[in-house]
Amino acid sequence: MGEIVTLGEVRCPSGQLIIVDGGMLGMWSGSRPPNELDPRGLGITDPDLLADVAGAADYTVVGPDAEPAGATFPVRPGRYHYDIPASRGESWVERFGSHCWEHGLTAAWERSELQVPHRERARRCAVERQPGFRVFGMPAVAVDGLPDSAVLVEAERSDGPWDGWSQMIVRVRDAPVASTVDVGAVGVDAARLAFADADALELWRHEEPLDGLADVAFWGLDAPAAAQEFTGDRLTTLGDEGSYGWTDLPIRSALRRAMTVEAWRDAEPGRKLAVDFRPHSHHWQVMRQVRASDTESGTLPLGDAQILYAMTSWGDGIFPVQVDRDADGLLLAVRVTLAES
Repeated sequence: MGEIVTLGEVRCPSGQLIIVDGGMLGMWSGSRPPNELDPRGLGITDPDLLADVAGAADYTVVGPDAEPAGATFPVRPGRYHYDIPASRGESWVERFGSHCWEHGLTAAWERSELQVPHRERARRCAVERQPGFRVFGMPAVAVDGLPDSAVLVEAERSDGPWDGWSQMIVRVRDAPVASTVDVGAVGVDAARLAFADADALELWRHEEPLDGLADVAFWGLDAPAAAQEFTGDRLTTLGDEGSYGWTDLPIRSALRRAMTVEAWRDAEPGRKLAVDFRPHSHHWQVMRQVRASDTESGTLPLGDAQILYAMTSWGDGIFPVQVDRDADGLLLAVRVTLAES
């Protein structure tokens, strides 16, 4: 076993914990159907792909053999199938029909009139113990049974040649483990995990500044030249060593400066420069802690809840999630496996 370190605490008054890609929270729909959101927020620019996302549909497996039919469907096991792209809906239905026919199962798809909101997806996953759910196609996990009080989140270092995390553990209760069960996987495309209360995410502001202000940071081999060109300041906040930019600017002014620096970089191929536009939003508040932390983690209150962000240490990937329970079925811990220890 590698070294165990504390990342922080998470609090879930709803009793339901969500583990999701921290970069996806800007597209969390809450109580609204996801296709009410602009899919360009996912960074998609291709018109066909935008139409696929905007026209995506959700399906539920119904019929006498719904449970075994959903559980054994090899494409995506489970009773609920979210975010099926518009161009794949017909083939998805046909493939499931073939699966049921081949195995002698009486089941079928039922298409939802509206897409199921992310909060409801999380509730179903947690309460019905489904194998995860989807946020615009990205796998996430929700678990029920957390106390109202704060619980500790720890990480274990890998014993391998790279000292990244082998796992992250949400410690719920201290008791002998009677069972360990797979509960799905969390997909990460932004190198960071969010541990959050299912209800509190209604309050989350991912890119919207809470005070109308924003920061701009840039770094890299050509950062000193850019700072001289645009009279950028050397940043002194922890985690920003070697970076330049400006802090506490009105949002539009900050955006203009960020775009100007990016245009300068792109005007000459080969310039080495990264640029961050950082509104004073919840996301960038907690990321400021992450950058300054030795454990690359940070926490932020959201109403009565508290969210925790942590870098995976390995970058992006699909990471399996398991839960430990005691002999009475009470939740003891939630484990995200990031690498073999």
